[in-house]
Amino acid sequence: MDRLEKRVVIVTGAGIGIGQATAKAFAALGDHVVVTDILEKEGEQTVRDILTAGGSAEFHLYDVRSTEAANQLVANVEARFGKIDIIVANAGIAHRTPLDKLTDDKWDLTMDVDLKGIFKLVRAAVPGMRARRSGSIVALSSIMGVAYGWDEHVHYSAAKSGVVGLVRGLAVELAKDGVRVNGIAPGYIRTAQLLSEENSLGPAGAEKAAEFIPMGRLGEPEDIADVIAFLASNGARYMTGQVLVVDGGLLVGRY
Repeated sequence: MDRLEKRVVIVTGAGIGIGQATAKAFAALGDHVVVTDILEKEGEQTVRDILTAGGSAEFHLYDVRSTEAANQLVANVEARFGKIDIIVANAGIAHRTPLDKLTDDKWDLTMDVDLKGIFKLVRAAVPGMRARRSGSIVALSSIMGVAYGWDEHVHYSAAKSGVVGLVRGLAVELAKDGVRVNGIAPGYIRTAQLLSEENSLGPAGAEKAAEFIPMGRLGEPEDIADVIAFLASNGARYMTGQVLVVDGGLLVGRY
């Protein structure tokens, strides 16, 4: 395909983990992927991997907390490609913080990245999508936002619950304009975040968690990436406002 005929996909937090796997999944489908991350080396490596595999990608250093950066990113991409077809709002943080240590600044940081960061990029991209009457947005929530509370992660659970409301509200408002908005709530996925002993389960805890997942294993980033690719595809053309749990059966099988 000519570069201007490819779908143009922006993926935030695409330097590692689910974001990286998602960027590679879209590239494998023939899309042009705009890889964004605050992690410059990791984001550039994702682009190199895609190019080596014969795909099309570019890297933008991007902090989702910045309104100016969101506006500039969207303007840059639209000026060169004339469109943004898909946004995958994946960037997120999860810092273990007991309630008595949860300052306003720590609360705000998580909200600014995990919830407000999604809003800022979507707000910037929606005018173009509305004008073209086409677009798909996929936002990342978590099982800790749709079903579970997470000990010493009050701010994270609150932000990820907020993503569910954001998805629903955006879906209703944008449906008449041809723009679909859906979400993903991953379970225990083998990422740097999950494997962090400081902020999450750590390697031993993650393997222990796999024992009570009905499918008998942790999820891999690619397990989430493939569902994101489906939600953004024509196969999901009648889906909007949904947050799909992808957790190996954890929620239905843990009692």
